[in-house]
Amino acid sequence: MTQAAVEEQPELKRVMGPGLLLLFIIGDILGTGVYALTGDVAAEVGGAAWLPFLVAFMIAMVTAFSYLELVTKYPQAAGAALYAHKAFGIHFVTFLVAFIVMCSGITSAATASRFFASNFFKGFGFDWGTAGIVAIALLFMVMVAAVNLRGVGESVKLNVVLTIVEITGLMLVIFVGFWAFTQGGDTVDFSRVIAFDTAEDKNAFLAVTTATSLAFFAMVGFEDSVNMAEETKDPVKIFPKILLTGLGIAGVVYIVVAIVAVALVPVGTLEASETPLVEVVKAGAPGLPIEKILPFISMFAVANTALINMLMASRLIYGMAKQHVLPPVLGTVHPSRRTPWVAIVFTTSIAFGLILYVTAFANDKAISTLGGTTSLLLLAVFA
Repeated sequence: MTQAAVEEQPELKRVMGPGLLLLFIIGDILGTGVYALTGDVAAEVGGAAWLPFLVAFMIAMVTAFSYLELVTKYPQAAGAALYAHKAFGIHFVTFLVAFIVMCSGITSAATASRFFASNFFKGFGFDWGTAGIVAIALLFMVMVAAVNLRGVGESVKLNVVLTIVEITGLMLVIFVGFWAFTQGGDTVDFSRVIAFDTAEDKNAFLAVTTATSLAFFAMVGFEDSVNMAEETKDPVKIFPKILLTGLGIAGVVYIVVAIVAVALVPVGTLEASETPLVEVVKAGAPGLPIEKILPFISMFAVANTALINMLMASRLIYGMAKQHVLPPVLGTVHPSRRTPWVAIVFTTSIAFGLILYVTAFANDKAISTLGGTTSLLLLAVFA
C-alpha cells in the first residue's frame, strides 16, 4: 500500500466528548499503581507519604502544560512521537521515541494481562498452573483487541465501566478511613501523617527524590490521552480543561489515600505488605471481606490498564504511518468501523509474544528488569 493510499483512508471516528475523555484520563492515571505504591513511598519517607505524591503532582502538572500546548497545536494521533517529529524532523529520532512509547504501552498491557489472569484464578479459588495463566491472559488480550477493533465508541464505553469500578475501590478505602476517623480508637494515629522518617543510608533529599520518582510514575498516564486526539470531538477546545481536571482529580485521590493509609496503618506494616490498601481496610473496617473483594477490583483495574495502553499503542503506530515514519500499511483504517485495524493487529501480536515471555519463560527478576528498563526509557522521552 502506498502512502497516497493511506492518505485516502477514512478518518478515525470522533466520539470522545468531555465526559468520556475525563474518565479516560482518570482511569489511565489511577491504574493499579496506587494499590501497591503507597507502601513503597511510605517506606522511603515514613508517614509523610502524601508529600511525594504532592510534589509528583506538581511536576506532572508542569509536564501536562507542555502536552497541552502541543496537542492543541498538533491535534493528531501519535502523541510524543509526533511532537518529536515536528520538532526535529529526523526520522530516526521519531522512530526511537515511537518505539520507546510503544514498548512502554505494550509491556504495561501484557503485564496487566498476566495479572488479570492471576487475579482471575485467585478470585475464583482454583489453579490451572502456568498454562492456565497463559491461556487466560491470551484470551483476555484477544477480547481487548476485539473491543478495540469493534470501534473506539465501544472501547471508551468499556473504559467508563472499568474506571467507575476502579474508582469505587479507592473510594472504599477513603470512606473506610473517614469512618474510622469519626469512630476514633487505637487504630487512628494522625501524628504519623507528619512524621518524616528515612532509611539510615539515605539523607532527606535523596529519600524524597526516590519517593517522588515512584509517585511520579503513578501519576503518568495523562500523556496517553493525546494519542486519541483524532477521535476526540474538538480536541483543541476541550483538551486543556479536561486534561487538567483529570490530573487534578487523580492527584487529590492519591494524596487522600496516602493520608488515610498512614493514619490507620503503621508504616512498617504498609512497607511489608504486597497489598497495603488491604491492610488499611482491615484496620478501618475489620469485618469487611476485603481480601475476597480486592482480586475482582484488581481485575477491573488491570483490564482498564490493558485496554487504554493498547488503544494508545495502536493509535501511535497509526499516527507514525501517516507521518511517513512507519510502513504505510500500518495506517490502514477499517472502512466501516473506522479503526486502525492493521495497527491493532500488529500491536496485539507483539503483546501476545510478551505475554508468553513474561508468563511462561521469564522469572520475577526478568519481569522487574523489563519494567524498570521501560520506565527509564519513558523517563528519557519525558526529558
